[in-house]
Amino acid sequence: MSGTPLALALSGISFMMAVIWGPPLLRVLRHFKIGKLIRVEGPDSHISKMGTPTMGGVMFIVPVTLLTLLLNAVSFLGLNVLGRSVLLPLSTLIVFGLIGAIDDWEGVRGPRQGIGMRARTKFLLQIIIAIAIATILKYVLDVPELFWPGIKGEISLGIFYIPIAVVTIVGFSNAINLTDGLDGLAGLIAATAFTAFGSIALMQGQTFLARFCFTLVGALFGFLWFNVHPAQLFMGDTGSLALGATLGVVALMTGQWLLLPIIAIIPISETLSVVFQVLYFKMTGGKRLFKMSPLHHHFELSGWSETQVVQRFWLVSLIGSILGIALALV
Repeated sequence: MSGTPLALALSGISFMMAVIWGPPLLRVLRHFKIGKLIRVEGPDSHISKMGTPTMGGVMFIVPVTLLTLLLNAVSFLGLNVLGRSVLLPLSTLIVFGLIGAIDDWEGVRGPRQGIGMRARTKFLLQIIIAIAIATILKYVLDVPELFWPGIKGEISLGIFYIPIAVVTIVGFSNAINLTDGLDGLAGLIAATAFTAFGSIALMQGQTFLARFCFTLVGALFGFLWFNVHPAQLFMGDTGSLALGATLGVVALMTGQWLLLPIIAIIPISETLSVVFQVLYFKMTGGKRLFKMSPLHHHFELSGWSETQVVQRFWLVSLIGSILGIALALV
């Protein structure tokens, strides 16, 4: 745990960077009228959010990128502040952020206004990039393939590692995207998950990966400064796709990806609510299992206020993260 002080310091620096450049970014987004279009079929309470600036994921992607590249540049002076292994999760953050940015732009100002990038196109891009990332994880970085709680040593997955890694990366990219529906929800959930895996990385001696995680956590807190209710901007797909994919990569790098359903219990639940809603709707000829999916909308329509949903979901996520860290110690 010797890397803890610097990891926390990097978190504080990235937080300040995000907060400082937040207002200029907001002015730019408002100037170009990059505002969120709210679904007509969504809760009525969300209509007031129409026009709120989106693509806010840039607010935390830029500080994390600048800080990570700067610290890697310092290594040429002989100071090992941040290892080059973190360039993979950083690249994941940037590339998936670009996919999300294109989706956001097409949905706000592009020819597919209100819809965004075609789902098949977006999904295909995610899979292709995830295959490349999974290959690097296995054959270049040689990360631990799997740790099972209570069993010492790494478990080899052989040829199954690549498809598992691809499903993890793409799956969580879309899971965080589904979670991003209420002010502060996706940011809080993601920050908590990255804190958990950053702590696990520290316990494993993966100091550089831990520092990257805490740098991202600090930047997310800076984003949340502007995203808490009532939100001044939304992260959009620019942020949610990037966060989910990067979370999957970080979990894979620790070898503790089996803990994702516990640490990221909220994104998993949100995704399953959508799957079950669609299946139930088709099986029953039009009946609904939930009042609305993803799950946070169901609780909104059940009488919970937006802040109650966010706070209670975050508490569940916090407990899941604590339990996940505990299992990593077994």
